[in-house]
Amino acid sequence: MSNRRSFLSQLGLSIIGIGAAGAGRVLLKTKNQAPYKKGLVLSTWSHGIPANAEAMRIIEQGGTAVDAAEMGVRVVEADPEGQSVGIGGLPDRDGKVTLDACIMDSNGNAGSVCFLQDILHPVSVARKVMDETPHVMLSGEGAKRFALDQGFELTDLLTERSKKAWEDWLKEAQYKPIINIENHDTIGLLTLDKAGNIAGACTTSGLAFKMHGRVGDSPVIGAGLFVDNEIGGATATGMGEAVLKTLGSFLIVELMRQGYSPQEACEEGVRRIVAQGNYKDIQIGYLAMNKQGEVGAYALHPGFNYAEARPGMNRMVDSPSFL
Repeated sequence: MSNRRSFLSQLGLSIIGIGAAGAGRVLLKTKNQAPYKKGLVLSTWSHGIPANAEAMRIIEQGGTAVDAAEMGVRVVEADPEGQSVGIGGLPDRDGKVTLDACIMDSNGNAGSVCFLQDILHPVSVARKVMDETPHVMLSGEGAKRFALDQGFELTDLLTERSKKAWEDWLKEAQYKPIINIENHDTIGLLTLDKAGNIAGACTTSGLAFKMHGRVGDSPVIGAGLFVDNEIGGATATGMGEAVLKTLGSFLIVELMRQGYSPQEACEEGVRRIVAQGNYKDIQIGYLAMNKQGEVGAYALHPGFNYAEARPGMNRMVDSPSFL
């Protein structure tokens, strides 16, 4: 019995020691370093370049991180040439364009909409949910009715180009994910303003030709997007089901809290998906920043890229990948 007690006592001391070491690492990596205050914007894919430009314009004029995040992704939502976000998005198998979006500010507030139809800017509806209601997420007809009550106008989101793509798909009506092709290319955008505050937004039309009613990771706080103003932020793009099963963005921010760099955290996020198996035919890309202005990106497959903007710079960067 005395040996057992001795063992348990030593085990308890070891756990305390590990906890203390971990706490010291957190303090070293986050709280004892000054935040980056020059302005930084990260966003997924090449449509991030114009989104970053708008977000940086707001930051350089002294705007807040959350305003910059919202206005940045609105640029992509309003572009009818893109077929993965907003107007012109590829429809579901019933020919309906359904939109998902979320936003988080530096105070930990969040708003989200999912399965929203006929409204041009779902991210701004999500912002209204965050600012004007006690809720975090509204869906479907309820989200649409709320948007109309807030002054948003009805808009036909199905362009002729996307309608034709849907009609062509109907000939065989088979769903198959295609890596790095615009059938699930969300824009996730992270901002760090001149006050050193972080925010983010994520918006998409979701998987092309999905089942009517399907919702992916993009509007789910902790999956498609997560921001913690003490630590940093992360966002995801690609096959939403895999991100939902691992709550990838929350995981990445929590890893950064433990002392991981943004790059290390993104890599571990991808490894969690790999561990589930069945990853060779899907793409996932993670993007992250911390309060010190360090960035990270990692994907399952080659081909994921992101836009990085700082004062005087707005560039595309190819992400490393697991495969």
